[in-house]
Amino acid sequence: MMIETLESSRTLGERLRARGWLLATAESCTGGGIAAAVTDVGGSSAWFDRGFVTYSNEAKQAMLDVPAAILAAHGAVSEATARAMATGALARSAAAITVAVTGVAGPTGGSPEKPVGTVWFAFALADGSVHARCRHFDGDRAAVRAHTVACALADLIGLCDGRAPG
Repeated sequence: MMIETLESSRTLGERLRARGWLLATAESCTGGGIAAAVTDVGGSSAWFDRGFVTYSNEAKQAMLDVPAAILAAHGAVSEATARAMATGALARSAAAITVAVTGVAGPTGGSPEKPVGTVWFAFALADGSVHARCRHFDGDRAAVRAHTVACALADLIGLCDGRAPG
C-alpha cells in the first residue's frame, strides 16, 4: 500500500473514532480496495463495520437492494446506481457513513458516454444525506483503481470534517 493511502486511512480512522461513527463500503470497480486500505490500519475494527463487494449487477441487487429498474435505466456505472449502493450499505450495516464506488477501471468496458476511467462515488450518512459525484481518472486499470481508493478516502475525511465531496 502506498504510504499516502495508509496515512489517509489512519486519518480517516481518527475522524471516525472522534465522531463515534462506523464506516461501511460498497465497492464494484475497486473490488474491495477501499475496505483493504482501511483495514490495513491496526485497530480499524473500532471504526470499520463491513464491506460489500458487489461486482455484478446481481450482487448489487441481492446484497444492497439496488433496484433492477435503476440498473436497466442507468447502468451499473451511474449516479443512480452509486446512490442506491451507498444507501443500501447504510441500511444493511451499523455504519453512520458509507461510501460506494462503481466505475469502468478498464482496459475494456468503456463507451463514448462512460469511457475507461469513469467512476461514480456516493456517500450516505445516517442523517439521511447522500452526496454523489463523478470523477475521470487517467491510466491503466491499477491506476484507476488506486485513484478511486485515494479519492474515496479523501472525500470520507472531508465528510467527517463537515465538507461535501469534491
